[in-house]
Amino acid sequence: MFLNLVQMAESFGVSEKVIDGWVRYEGLPNTPDRGRLLFDRSQVAQWAATRGLATKAGFLAPEARTLGEGIRLEPLLRAGGIWRDVPADGVPAVVEKVVGALPGVTASVGKMLAQRLGAKGGVTTAPVGGGFALPHPSARIALGRESGTVALLLLREPLVLTEPQVDDVPVTMLLFFIAPSARTHLELLGRLSRLLSGVPLRDIVGGGADDGEIYRAFAGFDETGKIGGGA
Repeated sequence: MFLNLVQMAESFGVSEKVIDGWVRYEGLPNTPDRGRLLFDRSQVAQWAATRGLATKAGFLAPEARTLGEGIRLEPLLRAGGIWRDVPADGVPAVVEKVVGALPGVTASVGKMLAQRLGAKGGVTTAPVGGGFALPHPSARIALGRESGTVALLLLREPLVLTEPQVDDVPVTMLLFFIAPSARTHLELLGRLSRLLSGVPLRDIVGGGADDGEIYRAFAGFDETGKIGGGA
């Protein structure tokens, strides 16, 4: 049985852009067919299982998961922090500081990780549209379940990217993340992508919300799967 892009997005509970990113950067098995991509159900199930990635609904759905289960974003954001008025050329320095503050990581390990991320190709930027991008380590990292982080960087000017953008909106907001483990990397990537798939968070951040409001928005998403309204 083959699935199309829309069915895949429904099954994993993420946007079609995320599925496209998994094809490009995560080796998601696919079959090109007359200008579109098809996905063999058995291959996708095996690919997801080896990465600890659970499907949400639709054609690949396992048992339903309750809201709030899995990785919670608000504690990770508090670990990484909210960084404002960051110059575009100052992003690497902020990333180094975020890595240095990783919970549960020794100074020597943090230094080694910062060097790895600072090397050419050490970070994949992953633009997702609407002025946001999701920088993350290009190689999977296993630091322990307490060592994940998410940092929100609000840039002073647009970031110049080598990766292709998904729209014409300049990238001025970054959600840099390091997953707690290689196993949870895709889950965290999917949750952050879902967080950014609607308009509300962009309005909150772009509207000059203070840190407290942003933390509450992330906490609300952890509880309801949506930003605002609790619905």
